[in-house]
Amino acid sequence: MKKVEVLKLIDLIEEIKKLDELITQSRKKKTSDFVLNQYEAKKLKMIGSIINELANPPIQSMESYLLIQKILNKYYPNIDNGDLLNDSDIVKITAVI
Repeated sequence: MKKVEVLKLIDLIEEIKKLDELITQSRKKKTSDFVLNQYEAKKLKMIGSIINELANPPIQSMESYLLIQKILNKYYPNIDNGDLLNDSDIVKITAVI
């Protein structure tokens, strides 16, 4: 991985950490659902960007997939597999896995 790619990913992760902290603080302050949803959507978009970077050549590797797993576990630790069952297409894919 080139130094520029590493720095870009580190910057994205730092931004996600800040946003995640903002979400935590906003929940404690009982910020409106609209604002929280905006923060969550931005977090999801940023994590998607990291996943895209790590899953595409030339970065794509077993290590990059393990890093994706680590990122998902860190920022979405309380996601239950049952939550995946709300989308019928996801249910079909899950059944095949």
